[in-house]
Amino acid sequence: MSSFIDKDFGEVVVRRNAWSTQVKVSVATSGKLTISVPTGTSDFLAKRFLNNMREDIKKKLPIKDPSTQRARDAQKKILMKKAREYLPYRLDFWATKYGYQYSSLRLSHANTRWGSRSSSGTISLNIGLMNVPEPLRDYVILHELAHINHMDHSSEFWAEVGQHDPNYKRHREQLKHFSPGV
Repeated sequence: MSSFIDKDFGEVVVRRNAWSTQVKVSVATSGKLTISVPTGTSDFLAKRFLNNMREDIKKKLPIKDPSTQRARDAQKKILMKKAREYLPYRLDFWATKYGYQYSSLRLSHANTRWGSRSSSGTISLNIGLMNVPEPLRDYVILHELAHINHMDHSSEFWAEVGQHDPNYKRHREQLKHFSPGV
């Protein structure tokens, strides 16, 4: 993977894929223009393709203003720093308090979910949690920890969440007023 700066599109990401047989242009969730090309395609050829298709791309794809993209990238860096400083310790606090064991923590910046738990024991928490009040952060953490014992949203799962967060229903509703996307 590589990238270059374009006057109209800001940072353009070039992804190389061994299975690709043609060039594909898309907009990543970050708002960055992404060009997927077959392995071995040079940045020069990717730029040439972009120049040849520039007007079509502008018409067809919802490209964000590069200055907005830079501001978003800066915000993500700040949130990631805060999340690295806060979320591991908060997760450990609740896990220790209630006797949960997890294998690792992964910080993400997914646009659609606050957290998840894999079958291997990894808990993922969204850095966007740093933008919500602490009781809602704790609710998400306790929710994911409860998935250690229940990989579903059964009544037993919700009973366990309720044991640790008696206000979980209210917290769950309040969380809907925020977006996990950065």
